[in-house]
Amino acid sequence: MKNSNDTQVRVYRAADAPAGLLDGEAVAVLGYGHLGRTAALNLRDSGAKVRIGNRDDEYAKQARAEGFEVVPIAAEAADDVVFVLLPDEVIPEVFGSAIAPALKPGSAIAFGSGYSLAFGLIQPPATVDVILVAPRMAGSSARARYVAGQGFWACIGVEADRSGRAQQRMLGLAAGLGVLREGAVQMSAQMEATIDLFVEQTFGAVLGMAIMTAFEVAREDGVPAEALVLEMYMSGEMEAVFKSFRETGFFRASEDHGPSAVFGGITRTMAMDKGAITANFRKILKDIKNGGFAQRFQEEAGNGYPMLKFAQAMMHGPSPITDAENRIRHLSSSATAGSGSPAIAVSEPIASGAAGLALSPANGYVRRASWPARLLQAPRHACSVWKHSAEGTPWTYKMFFVGVHLKALLWPIR
Repeated sequence: MKNSNDTQVRVYRAADAPAGLLDGEAVAVLGYGHLGRTAALNLRDSGAKVRIGNRDDEYAKQARAEGFEVVPIAAEAADDVVFVLLPDEVIPEVFGSAIAPALKPGSAIAFGSGYSLAFGLIQPPATVDVILVAPRMAGSSARARYVAGQGFWACIGVEADRSGRAQQRMLGLAAGLGVLREGAVQMSAQMEATIDLFVEQTFGAVLGMAIMTAFEVAREDGVPAEALVLEMYMSGEMEAVFKSFRETGFFRASEDHGPSAVFGGITRTMAMDKGAITANFRKILKDIKNGGFAQRFQEEAGNGYPMLKFAQAMMHGPSPITDAENRIRHLSSSATAGSGSPAIAVSEPIASGAAGLALSPANGYVRRASWPARLLQAPRHACSVWKHSAEGTPWTYKMFFVGVHLKALLWPIR
């Protein structure tokens, strides 16, 4: 394939990977989170010899319950092929202390994300193969597709071939995961990380803001909250639209919609300030490519994830959107059971972790700090939330963000 700039894109399929590419090789999967679990199960079901490297926590217990040998990360890193599926921001610290010293000359280290390699956060030894195998699908969905005999896309590449077998190992991992049933695009770690972050921070951010803003504006005008979430995504229509993008094409999928939808969509799109959006997207891309985002994210992890805790407060806290979603789900389940009235309004309790525990992005569930400790953390976290607010954010909004975060920090939802 070629894009408009005549850049060659290589796509690998099942025919490119003969059987037995990982024969005789012990594969270590480091991390048994959502993607790590899927990788370990798929590789084992494909005939690979797999062990798990993980600290002794709930993930390790789950891995043992599912029949895997679990050893410390430092011990597992001595296997022939080491597949690192730890959180991006955790890899630099663990790599230097536990992984790199244990790697054997001639072995291979593979990454499920190009992040650490792309932004110079780690330096693999010059004696090992360095491979990228980055699935483009969440762990649970990738596992379900594998079990159903289907595949899923991934980005793959060889960053360094010191054994002469790096390509073979890369294709062996991709085939074992089930990727090559669908296809794998050859790509550098730098490109994979850049694309991943860019789409999340542009398309993803705009979509999220559009949903929240449309909800707010229409509610102010008296539109029922349930009708809004149903129209935007809970009816399943939006899922069908994105499926049509994939199967028919982004532009041609519009043929599935009526004239009023096409007319309204094209005229409102043309009225948007494309220049401002383009300038902002270019600024985001530049910040990603020059390592600015990666630096701030490492600071975020080092400071105890203040912005992610703010995000958690939004995710798990009460909101009109969440209340409307819960009422729609309740009505749907009642209708299925044949016992519901369309007028019922229900507010379901918000799920939370075990008492005294908080969800850490990097480490699963960890003990929540005491109230005095959280009080001491508050000024530093407030400064971090203020500093990371987008350029041009009104100070009143920044104060609101800080307030929501401090409330979640000092009086967390149980």
